[in-house]
Amino acid sequence: MDGVLSITQRISGIQAQLTALSTPPPATVDTAGTFDRIFTQAAGEFAPVTAPAAPAATAPVGALNNKGVPTDLAMYDNGKIPAQALAPIGATGHSMWAPAAANFEKLLADAKADGVEIGINDSYRTYERQLELVDRLGLYNEGGLAAVPGTSNHGWGRAVDLHLDGEALTWMRANGEKYGFVEDTPRETWHWAYYPDRVQSP
Repeated sequence: MDGVLSITQRISGIQAQLTALSTPPPATVDTAGTFDRIFTQAAGEFAPVTAPAAPAATAPVGALNNKGVPTDLAMYDNGKIPAQALAPIGATGHSMWAPAAANFEKLLADAKADGVEIGINDSYRTYERQLELVDRLGLYNEGGLAAVPGTSNHGWGRAVDLHLDGEALTWMRANGEKYGFVEDTPRETWHWAYYPDRVQSP
């Protein structure tokens, strides 16, 4: 009888050990707060566990980086921005970086309410179009009117070339900066670039 009891106890002990081996222990966390290793007892080896990467800090949409590039378009090259990454300016047929387009639409509406009509001659400019304009107009730094291809604010969807009569130019100079638009290129009264930090809250 004692022999049967001893065998039963041994079987129970083996079953307990098998249960323990089949249930993996929880992952441990080190002092830095990352997963260390899970020990797989059944296989008798360590299985490394990679901690999930922390999400990268991102600048807010509508900001410029230290090179004047819209942070939400910085994955593209100047003049190589796909159409779906830009926003239309109302029904004008022109497009820009979304924050610039939204503020320019407000500008157009407010100018119209003041009885001033502002036309658009050019907005976002592809790299190929920038090359064409250099051939046609010459480089700005050589007395022409075109930026070095790949450096234009038009290529980031940040600039518009406007059709302005005297009244419209006067209105833009008095009001454009409130919407973030600045006449920032000497010799080009038609060229207005968008600077988000200049926008004034209504």
